[in-house]
Amino acid sequence: MKFQPDNNGYYGQFGGAFIPELLYPNVKELEDNYIQIIESESFQKEYKDLLKHYVGRPSPLYLAKRLSQKYGATIYLKREDLNHTGAHKVNNTIGQILIAKHLGKTKIIAETGAGQHGVATATVCALMDLECVVFMGETDIKRQAPNVARMKMLGAKVVPATSGSKTLKDATNEAIRYWIQHPDTYYLIGSVVGPHPYPDMVARLQAVISEEMKVQLKEQTGKENPNTIIACVGGGSNAAGAFYHYLEDEEVELIAVEAAGLGVDSGESAATSQLGEVGVIHGSKTILMQDEYGQIIEPYSISAGLDYPGVGPLHAFLHETKRAMFMNATDKEALAAAYELTKIEGIIPALESAHALAVLPKMNLQKDQVVVVNLSGRGDKDLETYIKHLE
Repeated sequence: MKFQPDNNGYYGQFGGAFIPELLYPNVKELEDNYIQIIESESFQKEYKDLLKHYVGRPSPLYLAKRLSQKYGATIYLKREDLNHTGAHKVNNTIGQILIAKHLGKTKIIAETGAGQHGVATATVCALMDLECVVFMGETDIKRQAPNVARMKMLGAKVVPATSGSKTLKDATNEAIRYWIQHPDTYYLIGSVVGPHPYPDMVARLQAVISEEMKVQLKEQTGKENPNTIIACVGGGSNAAGAFYHYLEDEEVELIAVEAAGLGVDSGESAATSQLGEVGVIHGSKTILMQDEYGQIIEPYSISAGLDYPGVGPLHAFLHETKRAMFMNATDKEALAAAYELTKIEGIIPALESAHALAVLPKMNLQKDQVVVVNLSGRGDKDLETYIKHLE
């Protein structure tokens, strides 16, 4: 399987586990056990039961009639925004909390940018009665206040990251630092990033998105395959989930949308695939934004979930092999797309998902083209930003 990692966790040249010696036992324990746990009957039974009765899956595949009319194609929205906690993140946290329990872990740490992964982690920790510490950049704490309140209400301790740009990268740095000092904790990573086996494990848990899409498309169109799937990419877990069951089927066009911020060449952007080079970040070899000395260039996006300076190793490989087309959308384009969806379909998307919607006007869509946009989250957390920019 071309798009699955090898035994060392590499997708082509990308991936691996670049970790301090102190973390080796933790990562090795996970690597030795995660597939066996995920494929076990007891895990699958509990995982599927929680996804159905707790998360509310399957999430609907909605034919957006007015959006389709406007862009001259058949456009479906995969409604991950309707999941419990408001985004795709909970698919992963439900799975990983069960894995942590199988491994006998009692304390969970996590990093978060937009706060959706933090909320999803705090939610499953409350559900399973486990201690929870979430690291979040000081900047993101200010711009995602509702999610911070949710995490605290759920019993999580929210620790601000005060270095660098005080966003997702810095929260991840702090989480890894804490993990080294407290190796008895389980680090519940929120995206397809980090050392092997995290990118593969998170992709497998998010694959429920494309698994459902196949069944739902067959019901609604008579075919399992759309022509095109569009998803936004920061680290890239919602995209990995939406693409997963279509990766080997090259007839299906995959489009990954990054955050261009104020413009790709503005110096205020997070379009990693265009601006990045090969390097190592947070435990894996991938494409990341760095200067000539290998120092991380601070990313920028209006969306707290997309301003990450790297991209998961699977996506780096999809970019290098041209299996996925990487596009981008500016802050302004994402805002316009969010207002448009709200006005013509009555759905307020998360700013992250708005980036995926923002490429529709840039595509030469055909009448018989079936397009699925992964609507990764709902816009409640971004209302303050949306209100600021309302005309």
